[in-house]
Amino acid sequence: MKPKKILFMGVSGSGKSLIGSLIAQKLAIPFYDGDDFHPDENVKKMRQGIPLSDADRHGWLTTLNQLFIDNDELVVACSALKKTYRDTLRLNNDDMTIVYLRGDFDTIWSRHQKRTDHYFNGEEMLRSQFETLVEPTADEAVFIDVSHQSEDVVDQVILALGGASNESV
Repeated sequence: MKPKKILFMGVSGSGKSLIGSLIAQKLAIPFYDGDDFHPDENVKKMRQGIPLSDADRHGWLTTLNQLFIDNDELVVACSALKKTYRDTLRLNNDDMTIVYLRGDFDTIWSRHQKRTDHYFNGEEMLRSQFETLVEPTADEAVFIDVSHQSEDVVDQVILALGGASNESV
């Protein structure tokens, strides 16, 4: 049986939105980019290169938690950098599958430098995310190496989720 509630987590630039949306297409379920749910104050801070605090993230994570509760099937992209953040997202969502898109700083930074028109920018903000990151445990998440091409990452995810789909995007 395919997972019905999937969270793609990782630092900015790890591929959460791209890979998450491709997996949602393959599974024919809705995709939501967690960034779209940030309040204006958070977006303003990030545009100025100011990392978000736990207090800044609290309401946002609660909103995303409700999104999981309100939907039977969905894929959500959210950094979920700390266990406490993931715990908030998992509240009343015991059937959530977490996919951790893992990459090293140099790989992710090289992707950031190719981005245009994204409000999250700057090497210091990315360093802040790596410093904040508390990697999930192996029993908390599926680990996927993002150093490969996106098609290969999608294939890795599908295999890790138990071969949930073999359709092409």
